[in-house]
Amino acid sequence: MIAAPAVVGLGGNVGDVQAAFRRALQSLNQADGVRVISVSSLLRTAPVGGPEQDDFLNAAALLAVELEPTDFLAVLQAIEVDAERVRAERWGPRTLDLDLLWWADTAIETTALTVPHPRLVERRFALQPLVEVAPSALASDGRRYADILLTLPSEGVEVIGGPSLVYDPTSTDNGGSESCRT
Repeated sequence: MIAAPAVVGLGGNVGDVQAAFRRALQSLNQADGVRVISVSSLLRTAPVGGPEQDDFLNAAALLAVELEPTDFLAVLQAIEVDAERVRAERWGPRTLDLDLLWWADTAIETTALTVPHPRLVERRFALQPLVEVAPSALASDGRRYADILLTLPSEGVEVIGGPSLVYDPTSTDNGGSESCRT
């Protein structure tokens, strides 16, 4: 199978989220048929919907994926389980959230998976890091995500650092906190 470009959004607001992102990115890069190409800046974002809770950290990773989308979804869900993700409340607090945001300018609709992510064009915290790692990505209607991003308000979304806070492509240990800081 030829590798398809895909973008995964990372989010979390419980525990050491930066460490959870580092471990998730390391796990993705070590998974059969998956390679991390680039990682966005790290964002701090106000929660959208759900209960009152702490701000989230968000980022995105551009990946080369040689799996079927539903098989890749299983990889993402296994990484969330390893991070002790609990799905007790919709839009509630979480240690790690991995969302398949975009898959090679292709629309996917199954009972288990919808790509592009259903609310992607409404949520700057997901769209901004996607555009950073895949600036020419297209929405299913043919519009450039970069153009859609220009129409979204920027309140509640703050860049707090570069990709090196959560990923170092030269490191063999992206799960360790010290090896990924520059």
